[in-house]
Amino acid sequence: MKFSYNWLAEHIDGLTVPPAEIGKLITMKTAECEGVEAHGAHFDHVVVAKVLTAEPIPGTHLAVTSVDTGRYGVKQVVCGAPNCRAGMLTAYVPPGHLGVTTAKLRGVDSDGMLASAKELGISAEDEGIIEFAEGEPGAAIAGCTADTIVEIDNKSLTHRPDLWGHHGMAREVAAIAGRPLKSIPADLPEGAPAVEIEIRDAKLCPRFSALRFENVTVQPSPLWLQQRLESVGLNPINNIVDVTNYLMAELAQPMHAYDAAKLQGGKIIVRVAEEGEPCPALNGQTYTLDSSNLVIADAGGPVGIAGVIGGGPSAISDATTTILLEAANFHAASIRKTSTKLKLRTDASMRFEKSQDPVNTVRALARAKWLLEQVSPGIRLVGGLADLYYPLPEVAPISFDLSWMRRKLGKPDLTAAEVTAILTSIAFGVSEADGHFTVTVPSWRATKDISLKDDLVEEVGRMIGYGNLTPVPPLVPSVVPPLPPERAYLRGLRQLLTAQGYTEVYNYSFVNEAQATELGLPIEDHVRVVNPIAQGQELLRTSLLPNIKRNINDNAREYESFRMFEIGKEIHARGQELPEEIPHLAAVSFERHGDGVANLFELKRLAGTIAPSCTVEPAEARPFEHPFRSAKVILRNEAIGRLFEFHPAMVETGRAAVLDLDLVKVQALRTAAGKYKPLRRFPTSAFDLTVPTAERELAGTVLGFIREHAGSLALDVRYLYDYKGDKGRSMTFRITLGAPDRTLTGDEVTAIRSQLLAAVAAKYQ
Repeated sequence: MKFSYNWLAEHIDGLTVPPAEIGKLITMKTAECEGVEAHGAHFDHVVVAKVLTAEPIPGTHLAVTSVDTGRYGVKQVVCGAPNCRAGMLTAYVPPGHLGVTTAKLRGVDSDGMLASAKELGISAEDEGIIEFAEGEPGAAIAGCTADTIVEIDNKSLTHRPDLWGHHGMAREVAAIAGRPLKSIPADLPEGAPAVEIEIRDAKLCPRFSALRFENVTVQPSPLWLQQRLESVGLNPINNIVDVTNYLMAELAQPMHAYDAAKLQGGKIIVRVAEEGEPCPALNGQTYTLDSSNLVIADAGGPVGIAGVIGGGPSAISDATTTILLEAANFHAASIRKTSTKLKLRTDASMRFEKSQDPVNTVRALARAKWLLEQVSPGIRLVGGLADLYYPLPEVAPISFDLSWMRRKLGKPDLTAAEVTAILTSIAFGVSEADGHFTVTVPSWRATKDISLKDDLVEEVGRMIGYGNLTPVPPLVPSVVPPLPPERAYLRGLRQLLTAQGYTEVYNYSFVNEAQATELGLPIEDHVRVVNPIAQGQELLRTSLLPNIKRNINDNAREYESFRMFEIGKEIHARGQELPEEIPHLAAVSFERHGDGVANLFELKRLAGTIAPSCTVEPAEARPFEHPFRSAKVILRNEAIGRLFEFHPAMVETGRAAVLDLDLVKVQALRTAAGKYKPLRRFPTSAFDLTVPTAERELAGTVLGFIREHAGSLALDVRYLYDYKGDKGRSMTFRITLGAPDRTLTGDEVTAIRSQLLAAVAAKYQ
């Protein structure tokens, strides 16, 4: 948002604070200033000049001119403008400004430049050099002066619709600088309205005001008006439209002018659009509306989309002689929805979205009447003000005690006089008696901004300056809250996985229908997002696997092998209740080459690290799993997840195994932290045992059988390897024996080994 320092100064009596300092003060006390830049410094040097002679240069479109510049004398200037001619008054730019130098063009010396309105930064007009109707050579360009632009971050003004105009910002600057703010008259002559107004939904349009003017002359605006609009980023169009834009930038009140001759029925109707109703707009587009859009209409249909853009057929043209000037107030959320739905953001919609002050409409029309009389000589007001107003509920007076304000601000020496002076300077009504304040809120701060006494603390605090408040630590003891058990567990789990070479990935909690369908996840089980943040993110995930699969394929193109994991939440619908969110772990081990067996053993090992004493049991493969490499992970006789390899058709290259654990179940079933055990004092004995097995026998089943029959002295039973030969398959295990109070004898070890051999022989031979 750009603010002209000169424009601000016109609203403040005796402003002397320099622009750079104003920018710093605004940042500290009102809104974030993004920069302060000089604008139009060349106007201190550009002068009116008279073209004495203009002779064409043969073979070119150029002319060599003799120009009386007054201040700089008579100069020879080469000019290529089509309208350059002897006797005209134009603008002369001396060398050293706007990049102009003394040069030789087509062999002719040129000292300076004759400039167009665009080159001077007055307007976008560049079809020829600027022409003046009157003026003396050497005089400054009337109404065009050097300025400074203060740029404010729009986001810091979101809650302050009054600051979207120069008058509102001037109020802040006046309070900061300690200078009085000049008032803007809001008086209009009495008379019967020249147009009838009907508002069908007062909630969507609390106020609609209008004036009718005749004997209008549509022409270019005076240079001062064009230059001022250009300085704040608005394009001059014609005197009528420029006045509406000027007031939008001055009072933050969007306005619109209709060609009254093009309106039908003598009545303006504010209503919701009909389903499928078209509205041709000023930008040449025709928008198809529905009942969520508010329109301004006449007897023939919409003449504008309320708060967003005017209609094309009723637009001002060079032939316009009668206008209807509108200033209205609309419901902020309604305008925001319309603007978003139509993908049409305008200067007007951005202001209405902030909840404008309904009182501002009449003030803007009164100011517009004065301006139109300056820029369109002979213009006449027809009748009086047409104004239909449904007042909004007033903000109740706010009460507080000085002691409360002191405590909230941490400023024990704050006086009642200081509080009164600060609030009065920014136009609050203040009544104070014995330290008790009653404050009334001005209309432009009552639109969702100020309603509580805590809001007034901010007003007083920012005007004092937060840098002037002494920081004091709280008087109550502060302690770090305990870490929630779930967060502590997940943090530890992340540390465990990264320490073992796994890289964490983060995915959005959204999937699309194609991803869900590919893995056979029912679409109807997903929660659908009404307003997805991007295309392809319309479903809340019920599994981490769709995005994990995408991660695998993305990384498989770059790496021979990798390990990664994600800890995230599955989101499951629960009818009318809020969805259930279940934390899950998905860990991946990938190899581009090989048979993939190592990946499964790696993740089985990882599962044992995360959930000690868990076991793995074969399970029926799901459609996206390898048909012979899928299993359930069991802990305390309850399934806590799955270990599987993605079906080869799902992975573009290589083999990828996945461990998917329900972390809620893992936390609930895991054992308590182990107790310290001293080192063994006596040695152990170990022996290997090879067991002939069936082709599809599970190592875990055999290991469990051996553990069951090894007796109480068996400290550990561990699978080593299996062997497949001509005589079938066998598995080898290592059994470690030991006693806590002695060294086992050879006879004891032999007896246990013989006992196991007999049990295995009976079971597997």
